[in-house]
Amino acid sequence: MANNDISNTSSAISQMSDCLQGLRVIDLTRNLPGPFATRLLADLGAEITKIEPKNGDPARALGGLFEALNHGKNIEKIDFRDPKGIESIKAHIADADVMLDSFRPGVLEGMGLDAKTIHAINPKLVMVSITGYGLAAENSDIKHGWADKAGHDINFMAMSGVLDQLRTAKGEQAMPNVQFADLAGGSDTAVIALLAAVFAAQRTGKGRHVAVSMTHSLYNHMIMPKATGTLVKSFSGQNPPPHYDFLGGLLPCYRLYQTSDGRYMAVGSLELKFWQGLCEVLQLPDLKTAHWQMGVMPNTPASKEAAKTVAETFASQPLEIWQQAFESSDVCVTPVLTLEEAKAHPLFAHQDQYHTTLGWQDIKD
Repeated sequence: MANNDISNTSSAISQMSDCLQGLRVIDLTRNLPGPFATRLLADLGAEITKIEPKNGDPARALGGLFEALNHGKNIEKIDFRDPKGIESIKAHIADADVMLDSFRPGVLEGMGLDAKTIHAINPKLVMVSITGYGLAAENSDIKHGWADKAGHDINFMAMSGVLDQLRTAKGEQAMPNVQFADLAGGSDTAVIALLAAVFAAQRTGKGRHVAVSMTHSLYNHMIMPKATGTLVKSFSGQNPPPHYDFLGGLLPCYRLYQTSDGRYMAVGSLELKFWQGLCEVLQLPDLKTAHWQMGVMPNTPASKEAAKTVAETFASQPLEIWQQAFESSDVCVTPVLTLEEAKAHPLFAHQDQYHTTLGWQDIKD
């Protein structure tokens, strides 16, 4: 009978480190998106051979970043302009399962590593190209003309509509310091596509060339703003600004509230039971029915008054007091932690050992 013990993340990493054992990956990527993707694969047991140009991956200049992304990989440096270097890559490809690259369109072809050439060497190879705006496919009706354009995370976020969603409380454009396009749009999407293609290759014996567009992937992540924006428009008659969407600050039960010391509490009491628990902690019993599930819809006078009262209450005490007040109440209310505070929190105290898991936990049988 299963004991249902749940391991912590550290032991879960070691328990899952054999999941991709035997998967051989050739990594031609640089900087952040590709190396993060192959780091995830390495944590699951894949064998990664990272091939760099003679002058190295640009991420080497950032020291800790390079080590965090590339430790444990087999690393080789070759001259990509030397035919002998290209032959070395082809030799690796001959018995590999996957090859990742993050080159601009046309670069692989210029090096003689196009899909036709590679699949003549290894028909089962899965090729994954992480791109900014996708590759121009001859068999596609979509011709956007952006395939050859250069870009970085901030550009992909801007073009996908994601960056515009990140606004201050005053509606000003916010500048993120988390690379959402590189990580969610590039790395995570690449890993999903890669594993799906490997699974197909094992069944069919045929590899394929998959192009991941960081911009398109981010656009597809916009499912909530698209859906909730339509919802808000249905009762307000207009599209809400990004910082005042249904889940962007419009609801009293789902928003940030400033404390007396200038910090913030994150209230995610979206369901009625959590909202009523919040009201109990804040000693605001009269607000228990001021909830969207009780018919008090956003932007109505009652909803606005509830938000104002809750804001004034949170503003009356510092963060530490509210942390203590909500510590024993399971109502989806948490402090907004700084990065240093998060590092020291029991949730993550064991995390930073160069592992890049996405919160995996392996349940013991």
